[in-house]
Amino acid sequence: MSETDSLLFHVNGDLVPADEATVSVQDRGFKYGDAAFETLRAYGGDVFGWEAHADRLANTCELLEIAHGLSHANLHERILETLTANGLDDAYVRLSISRGVQPGKLDPQPAVDPTVVIIVKPLPRGGVGGESVWAGPATLETVKTRRIPDNAVPAAAKTHNYLNGILARLALQRGASGDPADEALLLDTDGYLAEGATSNLFFVADGVVHTPTTDQSILPGVTRSIVLDLAREEGLPVETGRYEREELLAVDEAFLTNTTWELRPIEVVDGESIGGGPITQLLSRLYDRRVERSCYEGRERR
Repeated sequence: MSETDSLLFHVNGDLVPADEATVSVQDRGFKYGDAAFETLRAYGGDVFGWEAHADRLANTCELLEIAHGLSHANLHERILETLTANGLDDAYVRLSISRGVQPGKLDPQPAVDPTVVIIVKPLPRGGVGGESVWAGPATLETVKTRRIPDNAVPAAAKTHNYLNGILARLALQRGASGDPADEALLLDTDGYLAEGATSNLFFVADGVVHTPTTDQSILPGVTRSIVLDLAREEGLPVETGRYEREELLAVDEAFLTNTTWELRPIEVVDGESIGGGPITQLLSRLYDRRVERSCYEGRERR
């Protein structure tokens, strides 16, 4: 039995055992990747950064013109129902909305009967004194796969079509002489640093926190945004811009961000040692405190 077999997933308004949770093979999310999703993290029984995730999901659906008609509050309640049904306070959460089953071929129809799926799996407690989901700092390898440009597929859209990231991870596996790196580092079509296959990139040079600008073709990560806010609130100098790969190899410290990893120090890039450092550690502590205040303080554990 897998770790998910005993869980309940939320499928189109119903809680269903994981091994019975299905969608139609005619669903456009399956056929074409015509769907939006968000990866979220629950701490203490609720979703951290829900409004930011909900806004990004709404933006993706708007870009795809999926008029699903569901409110933020309705989607939030479905997530809470799923967490409660599984007795989970701390969990990985994935919320997907597809255009659903429609007649015809490629052309989407204006009337939408969406397919809405929520899956969860347990994670360790986060916040102050919590446990990281990663076993150690990350190793990165730059791959030949380039980030899809914004004028081809909108970079701000988080869709089921994740082939760009999959091809980047496959490149890691093909090029590995031993164990593959933890994350693929993608450049944009102009050759500038973009992001990881599933993460945003940060580095620190001469005390300044840097990250690639969203004027490039990168996903505007929710955790990325929170970390930038924390840095500015702490009075740390912050710059966003376009950076060459060689600049990354000469920095003082570097880290990755995503919802599940939170902040993960980068140990090695293309065989060159980098490592975390005091600013990475400071921002990690500030992030933990934000999670603690938002999700744990004043709440009774189930």
